[in-house]
Amino acid sequence: MSLSSAVDASAVARVVGIKTTFKDLRAGGVIFLPQRIAVIGQGATAATYATTKAQHTSAFAVGQAYGFGSPLHLAAKQLLPTNGDGVGTIPVTFYPLEDDASGVAATGDITPSGTATGSAAFRVLVNNIPSAQFAVASGDTVADICDAITAALAAELDLPVTATDNTTDVGVTSKWEGASANDIHIEVEATSADNSGVTFAITQPTGGLVDPDTSTATDQFGNVWESLVLNCFNDTNTAALDAIQTVGEGRWGALVRKPFVSFIGNTDTTVAAAIALPDTRKADRINAQLVAPGSNDLPCVVAARQLARLAVIANNNPPRDYGSLQATGLTPGADGDQWTYADRDQALKGGSSTVEVKDGVVNLSDTVTFYHPDGDPIPAYRHVVDIIKLQNIIFNLDLIFATSAWDGAPLIPDDQPTVNRDAKQPKAAVAAVAALTDSLALNAIISDPETAKASIQAAINSMNPKRLDLVVTYQLSGNTNIISVDLDFGFYFGVTPLAA
Repeated sequence: MSLSSAVDASAVARVVGIKTTFKDLRAGGVIFLPQRIAVIGQGATAATYATTKAQHTSAFAVGQAYGFGSPLHLAAKQLLPTNGDGVGTIPVTFYPLEDDASGVAATGDITPSGTATGSAAFRVLVNNIPSAQFAVASGDTVADICDAITAALAAELDLPVTATDNTTDVGVTSKWEGASANDIHIEVEATSADNSGVTFAITQPTGGLVDPDTSTATDQFGNVWESLVLNCFNDTNTAALDAIQTVGEGRWGALVRKPFVSFIGNTDTTVAAAIALPDTRKADRINAQLVAPGSNDLPCVVAARQLARLAVIANNNPPRDYGSLQATGLTPGADGDQWTYADRDQALKGGSSTVEVKDGVVNLSDTVTFYHPDGDPIPAYRHVVDIIKLQNIIFNLDLIFATSAWDGAPLIPDDQPTVNRDAKQPKAAVAAVAALTDSLALNAIISDPETAKASIQAAINSMNPKRLDLVVTYQLSGNTNIISVDLDFGFYFGVTPLAA
């Protein structure tokens, strides 16, 4: 058999053939998995759009496509902000869902009372998003003030509500239908000294019903590795969590091998409320919640902003955890709503991620999935960073074996000589994985590479000569999430002078 295939083996006439082919000479060097973000959520009811997945690179483009103030748009403002402080070049694919046919919007109202006896400037905050300012002048009636409020709300496209002037109050309606619209929170705040004598009563939006089915989105994942998923619904939508978990478990399958983690937001003030859902999903390694206790931000905004931070680390330095990443842009709850260390420890053990508020900024602390089986002190799929490490190992094994070099190559025993350059032996697989193992260790994705290399076994299957079996055991690296220091101290006592 010829060593070179540049010229057909049957050729006889004089010729020089040179075949140029790229050869991967990385020798097992690790390539980090390029992270991708999938955003599942609704557009605005008033918008017209296809439910076909699409990539966008700006929040403005998302607003144009699916409606400003919709869950997709508000999430995009955190992932793809105009100041560039988002996910950078990480691809973000939006999987739009339309309202369910039985969906109902959430509604509320703002009711001013009293005739103005002075003047003041105000604005409406909807989930901490400010409306335009409106002024109240001496002598203004309730009808005048309702006109001003309605105009102020209509002037800000990013608000998640529309306004209706009812003369005696201003009705507000969520821009989408479903239970997640019940998370809308409204406040009126003065932006000047308030001498108006006017008060405002607020009926918070309620009544949102029936979120859409997520299968329209997840059915479009296909063979694309969407490694991080943002679920724009809230923790009341257990049907969405169930459906995403089912899809996610399938993505762990040996023949698919594209696992992801899916995030929702949570703003519950107490730990007991925050872990109520995870405690019913102790075997769920797919779903996770990102929290901001007591915040009036929408849950999807809370999750999106924290995801924007952790996604960059997962992409650029996958073995690093996410502690102390600053989720700037989120508005934390009151100081009294924040969790103590004992609270955070309880939350973590109950399957909830945690945050700390430092100098008024939400900082990521522990980022975990719901996975916490009873009796297991170190759950294998608890920490999101460990799943990111596993993603990278799977990705790099794929780079070695899911290639034309291995696909269909002649397979012969280790001790058999050959002149066929395409032939593969089990020891070649062992060598390739050993080289990868060293690189995984150098990048701190795994620990103890020598033990891992000693565990590598490869053999031609005894029942199928066209099958190569290979096993390897890796020990994932840890992270410095806890630092324990014993500080001992005493006092210095002067030395008693000796007699001369």
